[in-house]
Amino acid sequence: MGHNMNMRGLEELTGVPEPAWPRLVSRVSSATVPLEIVPVDAALGRATLLQLQVTARSYLGAFALHCGGLLLDDGWLRVFGSATPRNPHGLPSLARVNAFPDDLVPGWRPGSGLVLAQDVVGGVFALNGPEPEAVGRPGLPGEVIYFAPDTLGWTALDVAHQEWFDWLLTGGSAAFYRDVRWPDWRAETKALATAGEGLSVVPPLWSREARADLSGTSRRPVPMGELLGVHQEYARQLTGADPGFLGETDAPG
Repeated sequence: MGHNMNMRGLEELTGVPEPAWPRLVSRVSSATVPLEIVPVDAALGRATLLQLQVTARSYLGAFALHCGGLLLDDGWLRVFGSATPRNPHGLPSLARVNAFPDDLVPGWRPGSGLVLAQDVVGGVFALNGPEPEAVGRPGLPGEVIYFAPDTLGWTALDVAHQEWFDWLLTGGSAAFYRDVRWPDWRAETKALATAGEGLSVVPPLWSREARADLSGTSRRPVPMGELLGVHQEYARQLTGADPGFLGETDAPG
């Protein structure tokens, strides 16, 4: 029998000394970026924690357990938690985005890593699983990596989940996104109907034209699934590397 079958129960995962939630709350409340908190579905939070088998001492566990998700920078970046199904922003849950099984499956893990967040231009932050190299991903196990729509590939960010989270809340993303934000990005992001939409940029962000004149591109709202699909297709054609799983984005049918 592998260790996978020794699932830890909810008590064991939540009844921990020094849970991370109080620290997370103070980080979120002192954040230097505009953000909105999405309401949590408490039952989904518990189910997600059980499936992930992480404790509430970790940021990942505490966030999944207590928070529906965050919309940073007027919705430019969507960080997934355990969102209530009909939240006003249409933000999908971490479980939904990562295609968790409907019922608890001992030992199940998201194949190529856990999708943590997606941005409005179709970039994706993911948490590496135990063998990133085996699934063609850079970085070390347990590190956060980013799929960039302007390079069509993954980059290792050399940080663990907690550092990544703190970096986001302290405005680290401003410099990170500097080259892919046009003058009106905030208003256009705000105007999207739901967190299930992204902005398609034409000519694409990876093109010479967009790099030379980002404000001269045209942008229109498209479903996130369509945007990510286009990135995957371009990546396969232009880099010869399949970026793999970027997150489920179809609304529950």
